[in-house]
Amino acid sequence: MTKAANGERPRTMRRVKITVLKTTLDTELAGQYGMPGLGPCPMHQAGQTFFADYAKPDGLCDEAWKAIYQYVFALAHGAESGLFYYGDWIDKPGVAIVCCNDGLRPVIFKLEATDVVAAPPSAESGTEGKGPCR
Repeated sequence: MTKAANGERPRTMRRVKITVLKTTLDTELAGQYGMPGLGPCPMHQAGQTFFADYAKPDGLCDEAWKAIYQYVFALAHGAESGLFYYGDWIDKPGVAIVCCNDGLRPVIFKLEATDVVAAPPSAESGTEGKGPCR
């Protein structure tokens, strides 16, 4: 195997499994600030799964991706071997529980490191997110 400039073996990017644990609605804040009839996020349902590597998975909300991608990339690049944040957050290596940044109706996601090697993006596939978050 080749070595990086610093003498270490280059890390292989892995795919990360993203599971929707639940959709929520803060009824107090929604009643105070939300549009009439606002409910939980219509983009996601508990149990949905996605796999991420170099780009946002199709079907995942753009805004959710912006809120969670740094954790996805950390797990994809080897953070699965230890615990996040000084070991005082999640007690399972290779797992992060995160949410999107919708303050009225956040969606809670479970991120899990996998052993599946990510395929580099092709020039035709593009890496931009697709579709608006509603």
